[in-house]
Amino acid sequence: MQTITAKTIISNYRPHGWFASNYTMNIYRGCSHGCIYCDSRSLCYGIVDFDTVKSKENALAIIEKELKSKRRKGLLLSGSMSDPYNPCEAKEKLSQDSLKLIDKYGFGTVIITKSPLVERDKDILLSIKQHSPAIVNFTVTTADDKLCKQIEPHVAPTSQRLKALQNLSSQSIVCGVVLIPILPFINDNSQNIEQLVAAAADNGAKWACMDGGAGMTLREGSREYFYDALDKNFAGIKEKYMAAFAANYVCLSPNRNLNQIFKEACYKHGLLYKSADIDTFILSGYKQTQQLSLL
Repeated sequence: MQTITAKTIISNYRPHGWFASNYTMNIYRGCSHGCIYCDSRSLCYGIVDFDTVKSKENALAIIEKELKSKRRKGLLLSGSMSDPYNPCEAKEKLSQDSLKLIDKYGFGTVIITKSPLVERDKDILLSIKQHSPAIVNFTVTTADDKLCKQIEPHVAPTSQRLKALQNLSSQSIVCGVVLIPILPFINDNSQNIEQLVAAAADNGAKWACMDGGAGMTLREGSREYFYDALDKNFAGIKEKYMAAFAANYVCLSPNRNLNQIFKEACYKHGLLYKSADIDTFILSGYKQTQQLSLL
C-alpha cells in the first residue's frame, strides 16, 4: 500500500450535500475497480496513477482530530471520489476504523460503494444507527453481469452487489442504489432501467437515484480513457459519441424516455427517487433515534 501526505481529510460543513450529507471524506486516493467511465480520472483532479490505490498517511489520527474539532454534528459522505471499500480495505481496514470514530463522536455516515465488503462493517453501522443515520448506497449500472464485467472490470458484478444489498437491508440497515452513470448507446435502454429498479426493490432498497438523468460526463483525462475502452470492447460506439457529443462535458442519452421510465418503475416498486424525498427519509433517522431515547 502506497501512502500520500494529507493535512486534512474531512471537508468543511455544508448544510445540503448529496444524500443529506454535511461532510465528505475520502481516505483513499485512486481506485482499482477499472470502471471505464470514471470521472475521477479527469486531469482536473490531479490524481497521478489513478489505478493504484493510495492511503493517506496518519488518516485515522487526522480524522479523529477533525471530528473532535467539528462544532456541528452531521453525516459524513464517503465514496464521492474513490470507493472506500476498494480491495486494499480488506487488509488496511481504514474505512472500518473510520466508522468506529464516526460512531464514537456521534456522527452519521453515508457510504457509496460497489463492493460487498461493506457487509463486514454491519455491526458498526448498526451502532451508528442508534444515534444517527447510517446509510449504504450501492452503485449499479447494468443488470447484465457480462456487460458489467466490460464496463466495471475489476469489481464485484451487479448480482453480488444486490446480494450484499439484500443482506444489509434484511438487518435493518438503510440502503439505496445509485444508477449512475447510464452510458449512451451501451446500457441506456428501458429493459436495463426497469430490471435495475425492480432488483433494487426486491433486495430491500429504499430508493433509486439517477441524479441528472440518463447519461454521463466526459472531460480531459476521463474521455481519452473511456474512448480507448470503447475501441477495445464496443466497436463503432466511440464514433457515435464523437458525432453526438463532440467535446461536451455532459453527454445525455438520446433515449429521452428513460427518465420517465425510471420514475414510473420507481413508483411501481415503491422506491423513492426524488432527491428531496430521499434526503427527508435519511434525516428521519435522527427523529427515530430521538423517539427511541425518549422511550
